[in-house]
Amino acid sequence: MDLRLLLIAALSAVLGGSWAQQEGSICIKANAQSCGECIQVAKSCGWCSDQEFLTVGESKSARCDDLDSLKKRSCTKIENPVGSISIDKDKPVTNRKKDSEKPDPGQITQIQPQKLTLTLRTGEPQTFKLKFKRAEDYPIDLYYLMDLSYSMNDDLENVKNLGTDLMLEMRKITSDFRIGFGSFVEKTVMPYISTTPARLINPCTGNQNCTSPFSYKNVLKLTNKGDEFNRLVSQQQISGNLDSPEGGFDAIMQVAVCEEQIGWRNVTRLLVFSTDAGFHFAGDGKLGGIVLPNDGKCHLENNMYTMSHYYDYPSIAHLVQKLSDHNIQTIFAVTEEFQPVYKELKNLIPKSAVGTLSANSSNVIKLIIDAYNSLSSEVILENGRLPEGVSITYKSICKNGVEGTGENGRKCSNISIGDEVSFEISVEFQKCPSHDKTETIKIKPLGFTEEVEVVLNFICDCQCAKDGENNSKQCDDGNGTFECGACKCNEGRIGRLCECSKDEVRTEDLDANCRKDNGTDICSNNGDCVCGSCECKKRENPAEVYSGKYCECDNFNCDRSGNKLCGGHGRCECRKCICDANYTGSACDCSLDTSYCLAKNGQICNGRGTCECGVCKCNNAKFQGPTCEICPTCPGVCAEHKTCVQCRAFNAGEKKDTCERDCSYFELIKVKSRDKLPQPTDQSFPLTHCKERDANDCWFYYTFAIRNDTKEVYVVETLECPAGPDIIPIVAGVVAGIVLIGLALLLIWKLLMIIHDRREFAKFEKEKMNAKWDTGENPIYKSAVTTVVNPKYEGK
Repeated sequence: MDLRLLLIAALSAVLGGSWAQQEGSICIKANAQSCGECIQVAKSCGWCSDQEFLTVGESKSARCDDLDSLKKRSCTKIENPVGSISIDKDKPVTNRKKDSEKPDPGQITQIQPQKLTLTLRTGEPQTFKLKFKRAEDYPIDLYYLMDLSYSMNDDLENVKNLGTDLMLEMRKITSDFRIGFGSFVEKTVMPYISTTPARLINPCTGNQNCTSPFSYKNVLKLTNKGDEFNRLVSQQQISGNLDSPEGGFDAIMQVAVCEEQIGWRNVTRLLVFSTDAGFHFAGDGKLGGIVLPNDGKCHLENNMYTMSHYYDYPSIAHLVQKLSDHNIQTIFAVTEEFQPVYKELKNLIPKSAVGTLSANSSNVIKLIIDAYNSLSSEVILENGRLPEGVSITYKSICKNGVEGTGENGRKCSNISIGDEVSFEISVEFQKCPSHDKTETIKIKPLGFTEEVEVVLNFICDCQCAKDGENNSKQCDDGNGTFECGACKCNEGRIGRLCECSKDEVRTEDLDANCRKDNGTDICSNNGDCVCGSCECKKRENPAEVYSGKYCECDNFNCDRSGNKLCGGHGRCECRKCICDANYTGSACDCSLDTSYCLAKNGQICNGRGTCECGVCKCNNAKFQGPTCEICPTCPGVCAEHKTCVQCRAFNAGEKKDTCERDCSYFELIKVKSRDKLPQPTDQSFPLTHCKERDANDCWFYYTFAIRNDTKEVYVVETLECPAGPDIIPIVAGVVAGIVLIGLALLLIWKLLMIIHDRREFAKFEKEKMNAKWDTGENPIYKSAVTTVVNPKYEGK
């Protein structure tokens, strides 16, 4: 587990370093000539306004770098403006009960906050939280728009009592409910209707009494009187037209834009669109010679739409815009036959629903209640037009902590009355506008009149630029503005101090100032000669820089060790390594620390070598290892001291005759038995237990240890020799084995003979049974009597 965490940490560090380097390279590559240009590159870019920050050969754009790099380069004045959020209007959402005092609809708040000011910097998003809560007993305006073509004749009878019945049902949802009614048929031109005089009076055939055709009629302005709705609707008559699709889009447009005539309030606005047919849309007006696009304006005179013959049907996109602008939620109550068509239309119109209308509209109240509950249980945020370069993202935190991102971040579903949901909204911009003005965007939930006003301020220049000195003497006697520690050149001037004109032609004299001597390249081929001085090139990696008057130095071409610059133990200055303490060498790869050379006995290289650059160099080739402690060809401790222990303890062995001369280097101590030998657990010094065998195959045991520079040998004074063999049991065993083997062979021979005899006997018996002749009669005997039978004799 620890190893996994270590790997994750290392990977994070590498990725973090790579990202910082990449961001830093963005700042360097931008070649920013002023603080304002620098901070617009990325949020990680800063500008150093220290006057003495630049070294010889560095260009003015080197002041723009990532923040960590500027700090490492010891910049004390870093310009790095950051964005901010200011909440200007933060009225809390309304908490009220249905039975409490009814406030004015304009005093009810369902979204918080209401106004903010965001100060934005390029690439730095600002995120704020928006809260939404459905208020209980929120007022509702419902406008019932009905198709009065002949096919809706039976539906009209059921709608005539809709007012009071719907009013009773809606009272369960809100105490402030108003209802209105309008009807539509079709444009009053051919080929949509018959324009013969008789058909203009009564478009229906037979004995049906129908009213004259019309495009759209506002029958009843929104009112809280259900009986008035019933009275006016009961007076309505069916009309007729020729084609199957109806002109409902004309009617919807007028209902949406004629707010005053319809009587819309700034409350929940519902439009119920009831029909049993399809619809005409933009372009269909050409059939009647109408080519002018719908202007999206109100044209009601005496509650009648008067411009149906002049303007084409509105497009679906045009309707979507107007319905959204006027916060109208649409309920399409259509027959089952046209469900697929209106479901596709619903997908194009946000905050809309489709319900199946029975053949005679008997289920219209239930349809409206179900559709309203479906619409009100979902909140969808939308924003107005965004300024150029500005982007916005949403994240929803809905009921029970369910989160959504992307397009799902704009909406929350299954919201009940009193439920509170929130949205995290991030606003970001990538490019400063051409004008130095604030911008405003509006964010609102679809179908609601409330909205959030977001004022955008853009950070396009540094604060220090306001204190800049125009036509400063520090900038070549007035050829630039001295701001943020550097010269911002006037138009047509270049150079760190604006000392050159873009129109000046390069001369040999200016180029000569950029050569170290006559035999070298201009700026050592690592920079450009600008106005007689070198401006060094920038590297892809911002940590790698060229420097010097002639760009002759760099900090990345020093010697390497272990694929690391200066061995990772120093810094590179002008192509030479400046080593850290305790390191030396051209690549700082030689450590002066001898702690790595200490052997287990505390000696440097075990006393058998020298420590060079933190590594042991062994004097004798047979010793190996980092501290010269490994010797593959050396005998072990036991084998090394065996002959001396043997001669001193038992007066035997190879060194018996030279024992006093060769084996007096240790102190010998004899013990009675093996358990008397020193044990490792009782000692504070290295101890070796040995078991060796002499020429007589006898074993002897001893220990070897060095205590206080004295070598001690403890040896068991008696040898362990193997006992001789017992002859009698061996001989008896051999004889018994021979006898048993002989008996076994005899038994096997006897058994084989019995089996052979039985086989021979069985074979004899078988051959005896196969004999065919009669042993009682001589085969060569012939009788003397011959009997002849007369063939004619029949025995009578």
